[in-house]
Amino acid sequence: MDESRRLPSGAGAALRKLVPPPALCGFLLLLALMLAVSYAVGAAYGPVAPGMHGTRTGDGGGQTVPHGDSGDMGGMSGGHG
Repeated sequence: MDESRRLPSGAGAALRKLVPPPALCGFLLLLALMLAVSYAVGAAYGPVAPGMHGTRTGDGGGQTVPHGDSGDMGGMSGGHG
């Protein structure tokens, strides 16, 4: 047999078992690259809906407000008819 094709022994074999497979390393690198690119694009374009605000804070109740309910109905009456 060819000497270069023999399996490593000793510390080399233990190190080889600890290193993740190249496909996993490539996948994680691609995932990190896509995350960085998407973050850069999002930072460049800014917020999607600049007028939209998150949940109200300060009432101490810890309850969230549904989207579109600002609390101020703009002069609408509460009656149904």
